[in-house]
Amino acid sequence: MLKSTPDLCDAYPDDVQVVEPMFVNYGGRECFGGQIVTIKCFEDNSLVRELVAEPGRGKVLVVDAGGSMRRACLGDMLAEKAVANGWEGILMYGCIRDVDEIGELDLGVQALGSHPMKTEKKGAGERDLVVSFGGVNFRPGDYLYADNNGVLLAKKVLN
Repeated sequence: MLKSTPDLCDAYPDDVQVVEPMFVNYGGRECFGGQIVTIKCFEDNSLVRELVAEPGRGKVLVVDAGGSMRRACLGDMLAEKAVANGWEGILMYGCIRDVDEIGELDLGVQALGSHPMKTEKKGAGERDLVVSFGGVNFRPGDYLYADNNGVLLAKKVLN
């Protein structure tokens, strides 16, 4: 069981960065954490589809969707694929859809909001690069911890 983000802040005040509060918890797993894997895309979830098909045990997918509130970069089918491949969670700087179905899955999912419109599939985007939003830089290989209190980053595993 992961410690809560307030407990991690108390135990490691010099080792964590706190993401500005903006995310809503949608997943069936309200507390999640793991090593960061990043994607940068805008209203195209082609790379999200590719990554959730890869093994994800111990990993959290951080998607910089540009904060778009016009398209959903994650839906129930991709979330189910993430669960099947062992992903711990997904942090979406943008929107998701199929919120009722995603809420039933054993997957951590936080996003800015929900939107019923899917993205276009153009194959656009980049992966495994530093992405920035919420006042922090998300670096591949660092660690993310999230729950209903907020989202934290650390350069190492926190117990």
